[in-house]
Amino acid sequence: MNFKKTSLLLVYPKKQNKLFSLSTIIFTSIIIIIMTTIPSCTTTEKKQATSDNDSTVSSNFEKGTFGYDLNFLQQHDSVLVLKSNNDNAQIIVSPKYQAKVFTSTANGNDGFSFGWVNYKAFTGPEDAHMNAYGGENRLWLGPEGGRFSLFFKPGDSMVFNHWKTPAAFDSEPWKVTAQTSSSVTMQKDMQLINYHNTQLQLSVTRAIDILSNDDISRNTGLTLDTSIKVVGYQTTNTLANTGKDEWTETTGMPCIWILDMMKNTPSTVIVVPYKNAAGANFNDVATTNYFGEISVDRLKHDDNKLLFKADGKSRGKLGIKPKFAKPVLGSYDAQNKVLTIAMFEPDASAKYLNQEWNTTKPSFSGDAVNAYNDGPLADGSQMGPFYEIESVSPAAFLKPNQSIVHKQSVYHFTGDEKALDAISQKILGVTLNEVQTTFK
Repeated sequence: MNFKKTSLLLVYPKKQNKLFSLSTIIFTSIIIIIMTTIPSCTTTEKKQATSDNDSTVSSNFEKGTFGYDLNFLQQHDSVLVLKSNNDNAQIIVSPKYQAKVFTSTANGNDGFSFGWVNYKAFTGPEDAHMNAYGGENRLWLGPEGGRFSLFFKPGDSMVFNHWKTPAAFDSEPWKVTAQTSSSVTMQKDMQLINYHNTQLQLSVTRAIDILSNDDISRNTGLTLDTSIKVVGYQTTNTLANTGKDEWTETTGMPCIWILDMMKNTPSTVIVVPYKNAAGANFNDVATTNYFGEISVDRLKHDDNKLLFKADGKSRGKLGIKPKFAKPVLGSYDAQNKVLTIAMFEPDASAKYLNQEWNTTKPSFSGDAVNAYNDGPLADGSQMGPFYEIESVSPAAFLKPNQSIVHKQSVYHFTGDEKALDAISQKILGVTLNEVQTTFK
């Protein structure tokens, strides 16, 4: 409590006893000082209360809710909250933390928080390899491995100790260039060096729009059931060559890579549909050995789809070749009755960069779709657990001042399981019963 200096003018009868007058002066002064300081403290308390109200949340939300994550993130960042026309659907966007969509809700602050937030990463020192703050929709640039890798220095062996995520999309803030109540655009200039020792000068712009129910119905072709709550948003990601040199098969180039980090449960399963692969060798359809071959008890497939167990207990990654990629993948969490869908625009005729941690594979033999399940490393440590569904743009063969755009939309549906099953069958081509029983 800070006392303010107060000027006092005391008037009392001249014929009063001097001792009495002095006591009166002292007593009156104390009263006036107290009265002048109390309003000051009260004003401070009111300002604090107003500030707390402005944050729209308190610490009373249960862990796992959107309100809890919003309150946590507001302690570390001036995050942006985008709302749809019904206000129950909201997303948290962070320019400070690399333009991530951290998480979302379909049911306001008390609703389930769909994204994975890595709380421990915000208080510790920066990680030497990757600052895994979380984020249910984040932008990276690829390739991660291969002859044009952005994650390994030229000449280094491609092992974990040498792996380092570039700071521009790992730890540095981005700049907001436009903002409304339902959208935000952010931008970042970057200077990167790839494994081929090519210097890349580029700019990335990322526009994020939360979608209305009408937008979601139009984009997905669904008639939304009243028993379902949904949140959806679209990210429009633009990569431009701002340097003086063209990016070619000799110099190498980047690609846009969108990764959605979600919470694991023991029942979570990733669903990746693909074009009819009848008669094809599965190795020509999918890559399943990014970090060692995924065991058969965690990966099942037929001619039209694969199911990938995503419980956060075994590290594995897979991908689908552009020739077989469909513009959608998703997951189902039976424990929380959450159906997640990601939609994008693969190009079967384009070249995609190899992202595996080796330089032996052809540089343009990469996948258009990826999925990842986190698990313990060899030393027993673990970054998550979490799982990811991912999409990748074609290789950016760009001349100076040219650009490419990669869009991805994310939808979370929750509610009546019968209604969710109808959505899964229409969008992913699989019943939820098959999803839930495949790994039992």
